[in-house]
Amino acid sequence: MDFNRVIDRRNSECIKWNRFDEDVLPMWVADTDFKCSDAVISALHERVNHGIFGYGAPPRELNQTVVQRIKRLYDWDVAESEIGYIPGIVTGFNAAIRAFCEAGEAVIYQTPAYPPFIGAPKSARLRGVQNPLPQQQDGTYTLDFDRFEQQLISENVRAFILCNPQNPTGRVFTREELTQLAEICLRHKVLIISDEIHCDILYDGHKHIPIASLSPEIAANTITFMAPSKTYNIAGLHASVYIIQNPELMEKFHDFCSGLVGCPGVLALTAAYAAYAEGDAWLIEQNRYLQENRDFLDEALRTQLTGIHWNKPEATFLGWLDCSELGLAEAPYEFFLREARVGLNEGLTFGPQCRDFVRFNFGTTRANMQEAVDRMQAALAAR
Repeated sequence: MDFNRVIDRRNSECIKWNRFDEDVLPMWVADTDFKCSDAVISALHERVNHGIFGYGAPPRELNQTVVQRIKRLYDWDVAESEIGYIPGIVTGFNAAIRAFCEAGEAVIYQTPAYPPFIGAPKSARLRGVQNPLPQQQDGTYTLDFDRFEQQLISENVRAFILCNPQNPTGRVFTREELTQLAEICLRHKVLIISDEIHCDILYDGHKHIPIASLSPEIAANTITFMAPSKTYNIAGLHASVYIIQNPELMEKFHDFCSGLVGCPGVLALTAAYAAYAEGDAWLIEQNRYLQENRDFLDEALRTQLTGIHWNKPEATFLGWLDCSELGLAEAPYEFFLREARVGLNEGLTFGPQCRDFVRFNFGTTRANMQEAVDRMQAALAAR
């Protein structure tokens, strides 16, 4: 696979490349600019050539592949009856908080936060509670367990939306961290809704641990969401997996979704099966390329973009850039869009304390990476 290959996405229905004017280089929304694996493309061609697209259901082979994959990667025993499919993880956690939370209750999430976490409680007429991730002197994001527990009690929290690996910071939480979070939630009867969409994009030997895999008690209090979408760049096909090992939670979730949230379409299921069953070689090459991009950006922050700092991500293809030292009179998102013509994610959308941050998507070609860095460096030098 040639991950340096440039594919024109402006001539498609791509929100990443069509949001800004044509002279803006988009480095924002979390999809990549890489062609999908041949296995996915071939499977879709074959299914299209069949010529009939009636109502479908997840094939047994997909269920078996998901179960086997979870066992192989995480040594986690999951039954086929404990998995299901939903058209997107954002849809999934929005459905979950509506299914399990009552009026007056709260949903907690950690900030900086993936923006749909912030919007989900409000749209469900629930209260959103922000639990900030403290930063150490070296920039590492950590967890404040005491504050987390205090907020669960004082804010009448019913559900915790966990993001692991964490978007946008790129943290991969350790077994010890996850265990402590889960035990606090068990003590206070707080449901864990775990978004693990970035679990396949890991660097430097980091291992993903599904929080529900820690113990049967934790599994019984957790709804887990995973997906092939970020992993294999098929986000636009909308096929995600949920794992619920508590039969009562599964029944209630199914009852809520009935008539409101359908199964992914036949092409989405086809792509998901092909990706999971035959995409490992492609994924290994992609992750190697992404790690090189991450290291390229790390070097650029030391040499070309001095004054911008980050905590080098352990996972995801997203860089969370701290621009506070630049002393800009405006939000860095606005500055780099106007002066460098580089489109990034705006920091404030990740939490009120994030004004001086931007999120940089390095899931693109090395040429785009270099162009973005050069533009940003020139804009800073011209101030």
